[in-house]
Parts: sequence; structure tokens; C-alpha cells
Amino acid sequence: MTDHRTAPAGTAARDLHAFIAGLPKAELHVHHVGSASPRIVSELAARHPDSQVPTDPEALADYFTFTDFAHFIQVYLSVVDLIRTPEDVRLLTFEVARDLARQQVRYAELTITPYSSTRRGIDERAFMDAIEDARKAAEAEFGTVLRWCFDIPGEAGLVSADETIRLATDDRLRPEGLVSFGLGGPEVGVPRPQFKPYFDQAIAAGLHSVPHAGETTGPETVWDAINDLRAERIGHGTSSARDPELLAYLAEHRIALEVCPTSNIATRAVRTLDEHPIKEFVAAGVLVTVNSDDPPMFGTDLNSEYAVAARLLGLDEQGLAALAKNAVEAAFLDEPGKARLTAEIDTYTSAWLAP
Repeated sequence: MTDHRTAPAGTAARDLHAFIAGLPKAELHVHHVGSASPRIVSELAARHPDSQVPTDPEALADYFTFTDFAHFIQVYLSVVDLIRTPEDVRLLTFEVARDLARQQVRYAELTITPYSSTRRGIDERAFMDAIEDARKAAEAEFGTVLRWCFDIPGEAGLVSADETIRLATDDRLRPEGLVSFGLGGPEVGVPRPQFKPYFDQAIAAGLHSVPHAGETTGPETVWDAINDLRAERIGHGTSSARDPELLAYLAEHRIALEVCPTSNIATRAVRTLDEHPIKEFVAAGVLVTVNSDDPPMFGTDLNSEYAVAARLLGLDEQGLAALAKNAVEAAFLDEPGKARLTAEIDTYTSAWLAP
């Protein structure tokens, strides 16, 4: 990424926020259920009153205050439990697209955990139809292109991997929008190498490899994701900064890191924003993309994450545009689509900076 640095403050900072708000973007690390806004979560909780999730949107702020990563997973799964019918799935997916479009997100790869829904009794065909119907409707109404990453919930073990790879590779079920295969959930006690056969199958079926790694464990987990799961991008990769050899490898092979700064603070993966390793990643030449992860749960959105990156990296408008183009480069979007979005970013930036 080209080095564009300023010290935004006062009016300049406000202008930078306005620039970010209008900047065309791609988002590569954002979770389906984790993107449910307080309005949608409260509506779903009201539909399913046996849930522990509050129905009052204001009470959700306290509910979404996490003590550590394990607590985050506990709360996240309680929201997952609100998605019980195909109608719930369709509503959630379409509304997530609406929120993305409001932030000028033109393309997003949404991480979906189908096992969490099918094991709760949602018919697998109905699930696929619901996300695809929402995807097509959202693109027609908002112009936002959605693609899917099906991920294994690591905490559920190999039975969930069996189910996820089946849903991802069965030609009778595989949705048109599916582009990649991932691995999420806790890392501690869930070694990456055991999932190698599943990623091998996914890659053979034409899917890209995008596991989470190195968020709450050390750089050795990132190496495992590269060597065993053939990762093309790394979800988080936060601990990579502790291994200069790993940083050099990521930079040389253009294996992008899907960096989610506010998420890392909320889950206690990093203590403070000023200690976040994004600066080390950029200095090492790693392809860095900025993302929101589970935005309402962390009280953030993609625009806010760009503002965080601007402060941590000292970026001006051109630097932010370069950051947006990093996401386009790392996206699993076809080349014409990448060219269009890159051109849109350049046109917007040139118009903004014109005297």
C-alpha cells in the first residue's frame, strides 16, 4: 500500500469521516449472524420469546459487552439460536445487505455457518433458497453484490466439518453465490491441521481457502492455516506480527490479512487500539484489508473501522483509497468486477480531491 500520511484533526478529521462515508468499498470479513443489527436481533428475539437475548434494542448494548473471547462465543451462539426458520434467514440476510449498502459497500463476502442452522432443524434446501433469494433481491435493490463463505464452526468439531463440506460441495445444494470455505470459532484447543481433508475437498471443488487463524493463538496457527489448509487469506492473523519470517512470507505470497481492529479489542485479542499490530503488518508489506467482523456486536461498522485505520496508520484520503483497493485486490471477485470497483474508487477520490 502506498504510504499517504497526514495528522488528521479537527475539521480535517471530520472531512476524512465524510470521505470514508462515501468511499466505495469491499468487505471481506463480516459474519452473517454477527451482522444482525439491534433492530433485527430484537425482532427475532420477540419472535422467539424462549431466548435469553433481550428484546429491547437498548439492552443489547449491555448484552454485547464481552469479558473475553469465550464470552463472545457464548453470546454469539445465543443470537445464532434466534435464526430458526427460512424466513428468519431471509430477513437477516437482506437486512445485512441493506446495512452494507448504506456504507457504500459494493461487494461483500459474507461468512455463513450453515451447520448452525441445519442442526437446529432448518431444511438445508430452504436455507440455501433463503440466502440466494436475499442475495439476488439485495443486488437488484441496493446494487451490493454478496458472495458467501461457508465456514466450519470449530467448536462443534469434525461432525460440523462433515456437514459443512457436504453442503458446500453437493451440486444439488451448493448456492450460486458460494466462493470460499472457512473455519471460525475458538482457536484454543481446535488445531487447524485436523481440518486439512475438508479444505482439500473444498479447494478441489473450486472454492477458496479463508480460515481464521492467529486471532487468539500464536503465529504457529497461521503457519498451520497456510501449510495445512492452503489459506489464500487469513481471518485476523493478529499474532503474525510476532513472527518476522511469517510476515515476510505473507507479504511475498500476497496472502492478505483480514484485519478487524475493534473486534480484536472487544474480544480481548489485543489490549488497546494503539497496541494493534496493523502498523507492523503494513510496515512489513503485508496486503492488509480492514473489516468489521461482527459489527453490531462490537458497536462498530466498516466506516468506523476505516476511521480507526486512518488514525492508526496516519492515512489521508489517498491512503484510505489505497486501503479500499487492497480489499478489491484480495476479493474473490472476477477481474471485470475488480476493474469496475477500482475505477469507481479512483473516480470518487479524484472528484473529492479536485480543487
